[in-house]
Amino acid sequence: MYYFDNNATTRVAPEVVDAMLPFLREYWGNPSSAYHFGHQLAKHLEEARAKVAALINADPREIVFTSCGTESNNSAIHSTLVTHPEKRHVLTTSVEHSANIKFCDYLQKQGYEITLLPVESDGSLDLHLLEKSIRPDTAIASVMWANNETGVTFPIEEVAAICRSKGALFHTDAVQTPGKVKIDVKELGVDFLSLSAHKLHAPKGIGLLYVKRRTKYQPYVIGGSQERGRRGGTENVANIVAFGRAAELAMGNLQDENTRVRALRDKLENGILTKISKTSRNGAKEPRLSNTSNIAFDSVEAEGILMLLDQAGICASSGSACTTGSLDPSHVLTAMGCNVARARGSIRFSLGRYNTESDVDYVLKQLPGIIGKLRGNTLSQKTTHRPLGQAA
Repeated sequence: MYYFDNNATTRVAPEVVDAMLPFLREYWGNPSSAYHFGHQLAKHLEEARAKVAALINADPREIVFTSCGTESNNSAIHSTLVTHPEKRHVLTTSVEHSANIKFCDYLQKQGYEITLLPVESDGSLDLHLLEKSIRPDTAIASVMWANNETGVTFPIEEVAAICRSKGALFHTDAVQTPGKVKIDVKELGVDFLSLSAHKLHAPKGIGLLYVKRRTKYQPYVIGGSQERGRRGGTENVANIVAFGRAAELAMGNLQDENTRVRALRDKLENGILTKISKTSRNGAKEPRLSNTSNIAFDSVEAEGILMLLDQAGICASSGSACTTGSLDPSHVLTAMGCNVARARGSIRFSLGRYNTESDVDYVLKQLPGIIGKLRGNTLSQKTTHRPLGQAA
């Protein structure tokens, strides 16, 4: 298998599996228990909290473990609206993950006002428009750090400063950034930040929400007193420990991601653009994640490309895994001004730690023939089509 869909999920690192196994086999107790068996787990849980806090340069007390990035995003917005009931406006962008877009759709039906900021044709954000769109009743602005489909990054430190000057809280969905971008919440100046462990070689089902100290916070999941009363539910200790180990690895692999993986991404992208005619990149070349390339192929549909890539053992995608099965074109690409045909003919390749140069060579060997075959089929269908009733 040749895996080029790391923005959807990543392989769980062997070191991470080794770290979590004892908490599935031996230390399987409840960390909230009063006896020693439970207390042992509580200690490991807090060690993992310190490790993920170090990844983003936060105080461990500012970390709330959640089930995923979606819960973290929803929690930040929900908390702000509950703790600031007088403010009924939420600001976000038109290219956010569905976790934000659909939650804002829900909020709008509840009577809140939502502003979806447009983006430029290269996926970038107009900061002047953002500043003008913040109102006195804006409770929170939520702007993703890096787009999951194009890899285009936003200037989060500047966005946070604008929000702070206008008296609005700020949240960033940073799910795609760990291990690729240095994360320092103190430098960024954000109030909330979301991460999901399965994007950095840990299991699915565990995420975190950074909540800046002294920021009012209302739990989204209400139950017991776990997570210092900020999220109910028995802690997923094995996955939390795995998250901590993955955070350590991500910090150590930052240079590799920005040199070797970037070089592989560029080789793949440049190879596609030069070997295959009528292709172009979606989104700005920079600033962009070091691992992500979104390519538009004229006169073909992504569904056909992905099917033939899969037959060749290559995993890629046409966009977010959370919208797979939708008949609609990518909302990210359409927000960037792409027409329906271009959006439906676009493929995302997202590389990772385990990709090699031979992987890239294999894709560049297989893909031209796949596109040629699909375009040939399309041309054949057009030339053999006759108006209804016309004799052969």
